[in-house]
Amino acid sequence: MLYHLLYPLADDFAVFNVLRYISFRFGAALMTSLILAFVFGKPIINLLKRKQKAGQPIRDDGPQRHIVEKAGTPTMGGMLILFSGLSGTLLWADLGNAYVWVVLGVLAGFGLIGFWDDYMKVTRRSHDGVSGKVRLVLEALIAGIAVWWISRIITQSGGDASLANSVAVPFFKDLLIDLGPMYLVFGVLVIVGTSNAVNLTDGLDGLAIVPVMIAMASFGAIAYLVGRVDFTDYLQLPYAPGTGELTIFVGAMLGAGLGFLWWNAPPAMIFMGDTGSLSLGAALGAIAVAVKHEIVLAIVGGLFVLEAVSVIVQVASFKLTGKRVFRMAPIHHHFEQKGWAEPTIVIRFWIIALVLAMIGLSTLKLR
Repeated sequence: MLYHLLYPLADDFAVFNVLRYISFRFGAALMTSLILAFVFGKPIINLLKRKQKAGQPIRDDGPQRHIVEKAGTPTMGGMLILFSGLSGTLLWADLGNAYVWVVLGVLAGFGLIGFWDDYMKVTRRSHDGVSGKVRLVLEALIAGIAVWWISRIITQSGGDASLANSVAVPFFKDLLIDLGPMYLVFGVLVIVGTSNAVNLTDGLDGLAIVPVMIAMASFGAIAYLVGRVDFTDYLQLPYAPGTGELTIFVGAMLGAGLGFLWWNAPPAMIFMGDTGSLSLGAALGAIAVAVKHEIVLAIVGGLFVLEAVSVIVQVASFKLTGKRVFRMAPIHHHFEQKGWAEPTIVIRFWIIALVLAMIGLSTLKLR
């Protein structure tokens, strides 16, 4: 909004020329969202505490210390992230860019599903929220619309139309796998899978938000690079015109994430809940689809993959053999059960997320 209001004044006031630079608007969006999260964080927490007398339902099969420490903490903190991130994006992004609207739509759509799920859990005082089948159908529907929309944008953008239904393979300069109509299914799996993997990771104070910010920052850099023909020529990457504007969205979400972490740092005053984890994961997946780096997402977001796989392995092992591989799943609870302190688990997982992000970014050059 500010971009559209102020940039036309650049002819008369040279200072507004800075708005043409994505780097400036990235920083402005980050700071705007961060300030909003600081200002509105406490009022939102107080509101949720009044509405949620007993806080988020806590699993009673985990460590007793975990149950005692988390009891009474309100959830739905994702509302703070969404409010701050959406505001920062709408103020500083070029709203004529279709990619921005796709990712905002995914963020808001999955956020509403997560809010519904959180609301059902809080009001029922149970871990059972929205039916898993209903939730997956709604997620797949939103993701399907987003993937279809992204494919149309790529086709009409003036770039390489063959990218619309193709998957770029890292470490190879020009290797594209054309999935044809099946790309819609693949894209939906990327978005829905990332959303639910982040949701599974969100189990300890600060455990999910920092790896999400690390992955977001990585894909913000990728979006900026693949949106510029000079960088794509140099790095031999698929060129996707217009994706650079997603950097503004990433900046806004980084600011919102930092602001949320201020209130979520141990001991957390609020949990993001499904409202935050589902929406952030889905937005990350949508960006990966837009910039054609879906496989790189599996590397950069390897921590989320690990968390999801630990649950799949645990369930499959118990159903097939009656035995559990881990003491508790997702895997961060396994280490809790082994006696690791929560800050130890969280910080070590942050380190893993950072290392994986660096490995994922290295694929941009290693071709």
